[in-house]
Amino acid sequence: MLGFFDLLRLELRSLFADRAILLTLFGGILFYSFLYPQPYLKQTPRELPVVLVNEDGSQLSRRLAFMADATPEVKLVDEVASLEEAQRRINAGEARGLLHIPRHFYRDIMLGRTVTLGYAGDSSYFLVYGSIVQGLASAGGTLAAQIKVSRLLAHGEPLPGASQGWSAVSLNLVPVFNPTMGYLNYVVPGVFVLILHQILLMGAALLGSTQNQITVRGGKGYWQLAPTGPLLLARTLVIAVPYFIPITYMLGFCFDAYGIAREASASEVLLFALPFELATLMLGILIGALCTRRDIPSQAILLSSMPLVFVAGFIWPIEMVPEPLVWISYWLPSTAGMQGMLRLNQMGADFAQVQPLWWRLWGLTLLYGALSWWALHWRKRSLPMTAMANGT
Repeated sequence: MLGFFDLLRLELRSLFADRAILLTLFGGILFYSFLYPQPYLKQTPRELPVVLVNEDGSQLSRRLAFMADATPEVKLVDEVASLEEAQRRINAGEARGLLHIPRHFYRDIMLGRTVTLGYAGDSSYFLVYGSIVQGLASAGGTLAAQIKVSRLLAHGEPLPGASQGWSAVSLNLVPVFNPTMGYLNYVVPGVFVLILHQILLMGAALLGSTQNQITVRGGKGYWQLAPTGPLLLARTLVIAVPYFIPITYMLGFCFDAYGIAREASASEVLLFALPFELATLMLGILIGALCTRRDIPSQAILLSSMPLVFVAGFIWPIEMVPEPLVWISYWLPSTAGMQGMLRLNQMGADFAQVQPLWWRLWGLTLLYGALSWWALHWRKRSLPMTAMANGT
């Protein structure tokens, strides 16, 4: 009978002897922590190509086009004759938006009439669309303010009063949860949690499925003789304790290195991360116990990454996700992990406000822990018969 410390030693040997598992658990963290944020380091889109449709041709309309091109968000790449041509250029990917200056633009402004400028942008990426509209609206608003101030001066209004009183409303925009208004603080924190989830799932599943594959092929191992409970506990300790290093690296060092805003203390983050890690690990052990080929878990887990991002509700509105998918997501540690960590670490929520998600993760830990024990116990009894049936 194997003792518990023997199991710890053997599990550690299995973990560190398998390069694929080591590369997944630790190399994958380093790879994704460097690679994934690279497209978002510039924070917000700049110099987006926009085409101009100028049906007025006046000096004032050319002045507006120059002001739009001078904004950091927009770069006028061409002038076309019609909206249809501008739309064709956008559909072909040659431009991301358009600015339409209507006919009689100058005349209507001089007569004091309301003029409507046309803005359009590629809404496939809402930050791209928002940047285009922001740049064009900024140029239009600045020109409108200049015209209004000039009229106030013409009516004898002093310059200080004209410059301050041209608008009855003054906006003071203060971003709360995304201080840079960019991709980095919007996307990366949640995706980092998903990366930790997926890599831990794959590593734990690889270990179990590899052992099952060896047994099916007629090999022998300590896992066939070990009691189920001590084996599960030893595997949990062997993977969970070292994996706290990637967790602190991703949610601590990487956040500081990339300048991602953090609101929670390190103790709160680690306290919330504990049931998230254990629930994910138990689910990975369960998947590994059910698979007899080591290539299957990684493929299935990788294919689930994009759906898991969208059902978490921070990239795509949760109200637009089909209800059955939302219900299924409640049973996955990634959903509660991403939602809770974003509220705690990025939105400044108190720990009491994320406790429902914290307790849900503990419930998933117990659920998948019990299922993992059953699957390991069932697999030890079924694999010898499977091997005999295959003639091994």
